[in-house]
Amino acid sequence: MKIVVIGAGAAGLLAAGKAAETADEVVIIEKNDIIGKKLLITGKGRCNITNSADIEDMIGQYPRNAKFLYSALYTFTNDDIIRIIEENGVKTKVERGGRVFPVTDKSQDVVKALKKYALKPNVSLVHDTVKSLIISGGAVKGVKTSKTSITADRVIICTGGKSYPRTGSTGDGYKFAKQAGHTIIEPKASLIPV
Repeated sequence: MKIVVIGAGAAGLLAAGKAAETADEVVIIEKNDIIGKKLLITGKGRCNITNSADIEDMIGQYPRNAKFLYSALYTFTNDDIIRIIEENGVKTKVERGGRVFPVTDKSQDVVKALKKYALKPNVSLVHDTVKSLIISGGAVKGVKTSKTSITADRVIICTGGKSYPRTGSTGDGYKFAKQAGHTIIEPKASLIPV
């Protein structure tokens, strides 16, 4: 099985690392020259990875539609992201308010850990811009980029929202989801942990 992951931020690197456990080939496509661009500026360059709070407490902090998050936050917990970061060479610490940072206080260390987690032997990273999905028979069959077309059995959209266009979060994922037939509900801003 071949899987394409659009985006090499936190979600894309985590998705690629997980996909690599079962896929024959994983291709990550990132439009920026560097991976994890938004991660590099989080927490004033220190990367506030997550919070050590209980999941129920975390859910209680979301202002809208918190019930929607139950499945996601209980399937992949704050402890899971801390474990992945630490297993890939970066120790963490808990600060005031339960905020979790790398011990080094360097966001680039978190990006390096996620890169190490994602870039297994069956994973490749391509710097290119996805222009559209390839859809055939009502199913997504790959992507068209500015340079080529890549066919795949599955495509995972990890482009982020529209929060910070200078980092690559330009809303492309909404366009791809709509192209695949999804209804887009007007996004609302919110701060979230990795």
